[in-house]
Amino acid sequence: MTSDAKDIVGLVKSKGRITGYQLSDGETVSKEQGVAMAKAGDIQGVGIAHRNGSEYLKSLPDGNEGNNLGNLPSISEGHAAQNRK
Repeated sequence: MTSDAKDIVGLVKSKGRITGYQLSDGETVSKEQGVAMAKAGDIQGVGIAHRNGSEYLKSLPDGNEGNNLGNLPSISEGHAAQNRK
């Protein structure tokens, strides 16, 4: 993990499905970019999970329910596009 690794602070959703992640620096990334960043150690506190042939991020257990991905606020995909790099 890099010393400047980011946290996920929100989920980007479209039609109820997670399509991306909002990072602690305000940037939003797609689900695929988030997985790549986590693999590179650029996002902390998450692991890579696999379902139906695709990869996604899941929270690593740390005893704090408040930072679990399922408990984070959601933003719409349209709003997230304004912050995407």
